[in-house]
Amino acid sequence: MSTVSDKKADLAGPGIGSYEEIEKILPTDYEPLLNSRMTQLAITAAKEYIEANLSKELNLIRVQVPLIVDVKSGVNDYLDRDGSRAPIQFHISNDHGKNPIDAQVVQAATKWKRVALKQFGMEVGEGLYTDMHAVRKDYFLDHDHSAFVDQWDWEKVISNDQRNLVYLTDVVKRIWKVLKGAEMHVLESFPKLRTDKYPELPEELTFLHAEDILDRFPDLPRKQRETAILQEYPAIFIYGIGWTLEDGYPHEMRAADYDDWVSETTSADGRPMHGLNGDILVWNSVTRRRHELTSMGIRVNAETLRKQLEITNQLDFLELPYHQGIINGDLPLSIGGGIGQSRTYMLLLRKAHLGEVSVTVWPQILKDMCAKRKIHVLE
Repeated sequence: MSTVSDKKADLAGPGIGSYEEIEKILPTDYEPLLNSRMTQLAITAAKEYIEANLSKELNLIRVQVPLIVDVKSGVNDYLDRDGSRAPIQFHISNDHGKNPIDAQVVQAATKWKRVALKQFGMEVGEGLYTDMHAVRKDYFLDHDHSAFVDQWDWEKVISNDQRNLVYLTDVVKRIWKVLKGAEMHVLESFPKLRTDKYPELPEELTFLHAEDILDRFPDLPRKQRETAILQEYPAIFIYGIGWTLEDGYPHEMRAADYDDWVSETTSADGRPMHGLNGDILVWNSVTRRRHELTSMGIRVNAETLRKQLEITNQLDFLELPYHQGIINGDLPLSIGGGIGQSRTYMLLLRKAHLGEVSVTVWPQILKDMCAKRKIHVLE
């Protein structure tokens, strides 16, 4: 049985937490199905398929996205509500210090995309996606968390009457159709990836509320609850991540100023629930662990932004331009999310480590562990 401290610790952020634990969980029977060169070709095939079909399913166009943003804009992503994962910040003296800029490296383009919808003149039903690269310096570097993050960040303008679970569910199903289609595409293009050892993704997702999963496993911390439910349903979407549940904790921490996790909703069978956001998680047969592919949601409106900032004691954020844009109705209502690129490649290409599909920095201790298990990270 888990303790309250276990649940609290589980909210602290991603990653396993120690290399002793990683050594226990890295697979010992791993054999890469594609060599490094074929892996690169497969990445390209998956990337092209996903971008073409994501834009088709959701009516998106590709746009440029910043790597750095002005601190004053308030559009950088703090990832959670307590500020524990802070962005890299630096000073640009510019013009001998007369016209300086304090800048931050992007952690995610979540808020920027909503501003971009207005910048690019998007109407209801239209949207954008980006090939987003970011740096998250406070991640613990394990087999599926990296300081370098690449995502298909996307955002779409919606109407007020689309701010509901029915619309959210339809969009999630469209994204899953793209991801499942990408799997079939790479399996057909690279037959070596077909093996009975690693089953294919299910055709459909199972949709569950965070409240339901807690009811099933009330004594388990969040990650253990997800692991347990994935044994029954190997691909799930969890509604309502961020609202405080019956045990006194949210399913997972969510920032207060992008996803709407406070709105009252109703389950398919009529029970009161909360939240218009969620995550797609799958069971990874290679790592034998839970595997998150995307976080997404209907974004806050003026009312729910105020509510969530009040809950998190961050009402001072309302002075920032991004937040003023929502309060004053200058920014459109929207839905959006981020699909992890390297996370998706890792899953589709049956890899045991992000470093096999992404070039970034890893500590020597982790590289040594991987090498002993035939996991060859790129450098």
